[in-house]
This record gives sequence, structure tokens and C-alpha cells, in this order.
Amino acid sequence: MNKFVYPLGVFALAVAACSVNKTAKVNQSDFPSFSAEAHRGGRGLVPENTILAMKDAMSYPAVTTLEMDTHITRDGKVVVTHDDYLSPGFMLTPTGEEIPVSDAKKYNVFKMDYEQLKTFDIGTKPNKDFPQQKKIKTYIPLLADLIDTVQNEIKTKGKKQFFYNIETKCSAKGDGVTNPTPAVFVKLLMDVIKAKKIEQYVVIQSFDKRTIQIINKEYPNMKTSFLVSNKKTYEENMADLGYRPFILSPAYKMVDAAFIKKAHADGVKVIPWTVNTAKEIASLKALGVDGIITDYTNLL
Repeated sequence: MNKFVYPLGVFALAVAACSVNKTAKVNQSDFPSFSAEAHRGGRGLVPENTILAMKDAMSYPAVTTLEMDTHITRDGKVVVTHDDYLSPGFMLTPTGEEIPVSDAKKYNVFKMDYEQLKTFDIGTKPNKDFPQQKKIKTYIPLLADLIDTVQNEIKTKGKKQFFYNIETKCSAKGDGVTNPTPAVFVKLLMDVIKAKKIEQYVVIQSFDKRTIQIINKEYPNMKTSFLVSNKKTYEENMADLGYRPFILSPAYKMVDAAFIKKAHADGVKVIPWTVNTAKEIASLKALGVDGIITDYTNLL
């Protein structure tokens, strides 16, 4: 694969990791009082991170928010997909063949142009982890195309406005290998969001604090969410991030009443992931969480 070439002008916009404000400046007025989120579009039922999944999630009245992952391709496109490399577990080659596990790292999303990436089938091979998932031949979409489809569904079918919870899939060890630098990632992502005029309906989330720190400084009216899965306390995670985000999104087993109380005292929402049984969802609702991220939209 050829070396990734950033689009013209992007390097000039790349900045070093930035200092952050103590509080995030966000408009909270329109955000759902309870954010019922379809994880990867509801991958328990439909192939993950696809336009088909998002449209299916929109058919469930309880769903308020479409959760998805983004990567950057070699030609600087923002695509909706989770893994750094195309997964042998649930993807097929353009000719319908299995991807050998030994070849998995041959298909690095960051080192592939979108036109090549789009030819792989993400929906036909059964996903053993999600036996209820419909099998439909489909592809990894551009974020821009996914947004266009969702907004068109809202306009033409009179649906409510859905929110977008968009994750930046990147890490420090992946810089230049599986992802661009955080500043470049943020610039490319925000270019799409601004072009589609959906800023007020978007939350940017990440395990990589660098991207949301940049968002907090450069785009203070954007909502951010800090994804965590660790043994740190609420206070330790806030200190690590360096500002109060709109949402703290922990692995659901981290959540208890004390955790929620501390977050709410700071004006921070708590939306745990990934909660996949009706019993767990009911338990977390009883604790007072501000939303749920689940693979199973039919449980919300």
C-alpha cells in the first residue's frame, strides 16, 4: 500500500495537543432527556455501522441517538467503521471470499482508498456474536452519505430529528499507522459535520482524550463524550481529561449510584455502554443514568 497522503492544506491545520478549558461550553437544550442509543446502529439486529443499520434503528420509537465509529482512509475520507483492519470475523472480499486471519493486517483502513474499501462485503457473512443479525450484502459507508440518508429519512418521512454520537477511532500508538494525528482527524471529521449543518445534533466521543480535548478548545459549542473502561474513580477520569465533558460514557459495570451522583453534581451526563439485556438496562435506568448504549434497539 502507498503511504497515506493528507489532503491539501490539512497539515497546515495540524496542531500540537492543546491545553483545555475547565468546563465544556455546550448547548444542552435540545439533547434528549434520556439518550437511547443504537450502538453501531444496533448491530445485534443489522450489520454494524452501515446505512441499513441506521435506517433500521430509526424505526424504533424509543431510539433517540445513532451511535457510530469513524476512521480515516488513505485518501482522507471519513468512513463509518469500527476496526482498524477489515475483520475476518464478519467481512468478505469483493469476490465473496473469506479474509484469512493471517491476512487481516493486509487490509488497514487507513492505508486503503475509499473506492477499494467500499467493495468489501460487511453484511453477508454470519456474525457468530450476533445470531439475530440480518444478513444483507452491504458496505462501509462514507459518514457524509450516512448523514445524507438519515437527514433525508427525517425530512421525507416526517421523523423526529435523531442525534449522532460519533466516535473517533484513534490512539497515540496508531498515529501514522492506523490513524492520522488527532488534529488531522478532528479537522476532517468536523469538515463533514459542518458541511452537513448538523453540529447541534452531534456528540463527538472517544477513548482517545486528545481528539475531544481539541474539539473542546477549537469547537467549544460541540458536545463531547469521554469513553472510559478502567478502574479509575470518577474524579480521576475527570482529572485525566482536564475538563468537564457533556457526557462521561463508562463501561456499564463501572456505574453505581455514587458515580452518577458525582457526575450530575458537575453537570456531566452518564451514558454507559454496551448494555445488552433488558435486566441490565432496567437496573441502570433505576440508578438514574442519562442514557443507554445497546446493540439491541428492540430492548430500548
